[in-house]
Amino acid sequence: MTRTQPNELPKIKSELNGVGLKIGIVFSRFNSSITSDLLQGAKTTLLASGVQGSDIEIIDVPGALEIPYAAQLLAKSDNFDALIAIGCVVRGETSHYDIVSTQAAEGINQVSLNHGIPITFGVLTTENFDQAKSRSGGDKGNLGSEAAWAAIELASLTKKRFNFKN
Repeated sequence: MTRTQPNELPKIKSELNGVGLKIGIVFSRFNSSITSDLLQGAKTTLLASGVQGSDIEIIDVPGALEIPYAAQLLAKSDNFDALIAIGCVVRGETSHYDIVSTQAAEGINQVSLNHGIPITFGVLTTENFDQAKSRSGGDKGNLGSEAAWAAIELASLTKKRFNFKN
């Protein structure tokens, strides 16, 4: 939701500043070999942008389906400027993948809109573990880091441009 003037480029990552922001992270332990890399990417990005370590709270949950509930608890606390959801769902041989990925995404979005707090989606939904590895610090980047940048941008937009406190 960047409002730019004609001939003006949108804000880029290097211009984002996380100083003074309080960020909550909900981290799924399922597929932890992937999600721990996503979590590390998110934390590294937040710290590099100026968010203080003491202003980052991490809650871990068993799996992706539990992320919306934990995000709701953090949102209700009114202590955070943005939240980051971290998880990994890899397609298997059953329809379980479709159910989990859809319900996690819908639940996270619902919590965000109902509580008026940005929640960024750092939940990988991939066909296999190779794709997940590639997107959790491999050759395709780190979705955790991207979710952290998005959280900083949306929290800044909310606080600075619209003068809201979450």
